[in-house]
This record gives sequence, structure tokens and C-alpha cells, in this order.
Amino acid sequence: MNKITPFLWFDNNLEEAMNFYASVFKNSKIGNVTRYTEAGSVAGGTVVTATFELEGQQFMGLNGGPMFKFTEAVSFFVNCETQQEIDEYWEKLTAGGQESRCGWLKDKFGLSWQIVPANLGQLLGNPNPKKAKNAMNAMLKMGKLDIAELERASES
Repeated sequence: MNKITPFLWFDNNLEEAMNFYASVFKNSKIGNVTRYTEAGSVAGGTVVTATFELEGQQFMGLNGGPMFKFTEAVSFFVNCETQQEIDEYWEKLTAGGQESRCGWLKDKFGLSWQIVPANLGQLLGNPNPKKAKNAMNAMLKMGKLDIAELERASES
């Protein structure tokens, strides 16, 4: 296990969530899964905790109940090399979820993601302030990010 691992609190849908994330990210796997026994107060066989890995990043999940919810204060940043990759992640992760602005979305479990082109930092950090501002203004008008449009804006 990594030295630091994100720990995600789910409202009794951890198994569904980790299987969903494993279907979205090609390089993923389910790790250890601990289930309640029949002797507990929760239905026997229900997942208590589980580990899973997405694109080399390890996660640990807990079916902790409804006390805590995900907020936009924590999100996962997905670097995408192509528009096809952005489109694919956007489509899969917004299914049953909610689109937002500037490449942000919430999935159907309430977890926030940022689906961004790998060159976004370069476009927004262009040494020419006018070009950087143009790229920023273009991004601020978008939900799902469009690489070609951001690149065009940064060149004007």
C-alpha cells in the first residue's frame, strides 16, 4: 500500500462504486474486500471495507453510512492526452451524475472529478499574459473542456 492512500466514505454503496470506477478506468483492479458476517447488524455479505486501484493510484473505501458526504473541496484530477480521452471519461463519469464548469463534474456517488487536458497548465501559464488570459476565458465558458478550442484561444 502507498504511504498515503485516499480513504473514501460511502453510504452503503462502496461495492457498486468501486466496480463502477474499475469499469471507467482501464488500468484498475479490486484489492482486498472485507464483508460483514451474518452476526452483525448489517446484512451478511455486505462490504465493510475494500481496496481498489485506478491507474496506479490506490484507494480504500468504507461503507460508513449517511453521516458524511463528498464535497467539491476534494476532487480527483484526471490528466487526458486527447479529446477522445476527455470525452470518454466525461461521458462515463457524468452518467447519473452532474456536469459542472471548467472540466469539473460529480459522479453518481457525489465524488468530484476534474477531467482536463494534460497541456492545460501550459495553456493557462503561457508567458504571454494575453494568450494565458484568452485560454482562461475560454475555459471559464466550458463545461467539458475542449482541447482544440483552448489551444485556439491561447493562440489569439
